[in-house]
Formats: sequence, structure tokens, C-alpha cells
Amino acid sequence: MFDIRNIRVASRRLYIRIKGFLLSTRSRESLVFLFFFFIAAFFWLLQTLNDTYETDIRLPIRLQEVPDNVIITSESADEVTIKVRDKGSTLLNYIIRRQFNPIELKFNDYARNNNRVRMYASDFRRDIMAQLAPSSELIEVNPDTLEFIYTTGRPKRVPVNVTEPHTTESQYYISDVYSSPDSVLVYAPPLLLRTIHEVRTESLSLTNFADTLRRNVGLRPIEGAKIIPDRVDLTLAVDIYTEKTVEIPVRGVRFPADKMLRTFPSQVQVSFQVGMSLFKQITAENFAIEIHYADLESLQSDRLTLKLTRQPDDVRNVHIIPEQVDFLIENISPNASH
Repeated sequence: MFDIRNIRVASRRLYIRIKGFLLSTRSRESLVFLFFFFIAAFFWLLQTLNDTYETDIRLPIRLQEVPDNVIITSESADEVTIKVRDKGSTLLNYIIRRQFNPIELKFNDYARNNNRVRMYASDFRRDIMAQLAPSSELIEVNPDTLEFIYTTGRPKRVPVNVTEPHTTESQYYISDVYSSPDSVLVYAPPLLLRTIHEVRTESLSLTNFADTLRRNVGLRPIEGAKIIPDRVDLTLAVDIYTEKTVEIPVRGVRFPADKMLRTFPSQVQVSFQVGMSLFKQITAENFAIEIHYADLESLQSDRLTLKLTRQPDDVRNVHIIPEQVDFLIENISPNASH
């Protein structure tokens, strides 16, 4: 435990040292110097902010009310740079503010018959000035002309194909994925539209999940096409892996009528991990180990390494126990029952 008396003594000594420093001649000189330094810096800042300067400001541009069947085929500028002249204090306010409201331009106001949308800086100069202080002078807008080339496309409804999520090794896994909506409209010129049969979602990486997930993801763009909507809501059902073991026979296939395969043991265990929701559905009938007679003819050993010839897609970490068995090919009478 702390000794209260020791704390009081230490505090008293610290107080005396600080008081002694503040009352010393060196301390008074330092404080006087700092006082006049800050006064000088303050007046210098006021003088600087009162001078006139120029600066560049970026303003976002938004093309509004674009019809669904219109596809912008050229690279579209999404901002303009304006050069502004004003006092330093006003320009500092612009820099601190950073974000300006987008300049919103309606498609139909600028669309031309030659499949071009052309907008001049003079068309939206008033919108720019509305966001500047009355004392500010707008010197330049760059670029001074915005142009978009577009085409019209026909619609086609195609399904959304969900890209398999990337997941970390975990006891949990994504058992099912639902997309809302499950299909979207694609607008494109006829030749391109005939080649589009699905739209895929952007890749999704998941970590540390243990319950149902919901994500809003974008759709992968298709060059020359327009997708509506361009995002979908995904619901990802989560399941937990559990261990299961089944026993299956080792079967010989395509053997001559007078021969049959015998293995020791005749049945082996298959251990695997499966989702809890599928635990009862996955049984021994979903697995098979089939040994072809032709494969045994070239085998130089009386031990056989086993491999599954059939297994369900919904299992992982599959192991055969034992992995090797002894075998022999037994001659039998064609009329004998197997």
C-alpha cells in the first residue's frame, strides 16, 4: 500500500522546485520571450490571412436523371477543378471545409441528337458561385467543357451468380447464399446483349463469422453494358462443421465372371466433417470405393491403397481408415452366387 505521508512529502518537494523555477530570473526571461513571440506570430498570421491568394478547389460533378436504357460509353469526368482568388482567411476556410456539394446536371438538359452530352462551364458557373463566398473571384474552370458519349441499349433480365465467398479456416462455413434481387436488368447493344447470360457479384472475403451474415455487394461491371440495380443484398447462412464416421465396403468392379475381389478387411471406415444441417442426410450410400480389375493386373504388391470413387461435395477433411488393405483375387465358379 502507498504511504500517504511519503506522497505528501514528494508532492511538497515537487511544488517547491516548480515554484523556485518560475520565480527564477531565467524563467522570467523565458516567459517574456515566449509572450512576445506568440504576439508577433499572431499579428503575422493576421497579416498573412488578410493578403490575397489563389488556390485550386475540386468540385464533384453528377449527371442526374440518366434514363435506364442510356449507357455512357466514354470515360466520364466526375469532377472539375476551379481556380479561386480571395483573402487568405476565406481560402483557409475552403481548405478546412474540403468537401463541396456536387454540381448536379440533368441529362435531358444537355443530350444531343448525335448521342453526345456536352456541358460548358458557363452552364453551371452559377451553381459553382453559389458555394463560394461573395468576396471570392472565380478565375478558371478546368476542364471548361464536359462531354459524354452514350448509346441506348435494350433490356434483358439475367440471373445474379454469387461469387463464392473467400473464408478463413474455421469450424463454421457458409452453407447457402441468397441474393435479393436474384436477377437484374442489363441494358446493352443487341450484339453484346446476346453474349450476356449472367451477372456475377464482386468477391467477398469473410473472417471470424459464427452466425448468419448480411452484406450489400456490388455487381461486376460489364464493359459497354449498364446493370440495374448494380448492387444486391446477400444473406449468407452459416453452419457449423461436425465429425461423422460411416462404414463402407470395398467393391471390385469390371471383374471377369470367374473372379472376385476379396479385401482384408472387407469394409473400411470413412471419417469426415459435415455441416450440422446435413449430418443426417450424408450416409454411407453417398460414398464408394470401387477397385477396377484392370488396375490390379499391373499392381506389383498384395496391398492396395484405397481411394474414394464417389463422395458428396458438402464434406471436407475426408479420411479412409485404414488407407491400405490386403487383397487377393479369388477364382470362383461362374455359376456360384456372389
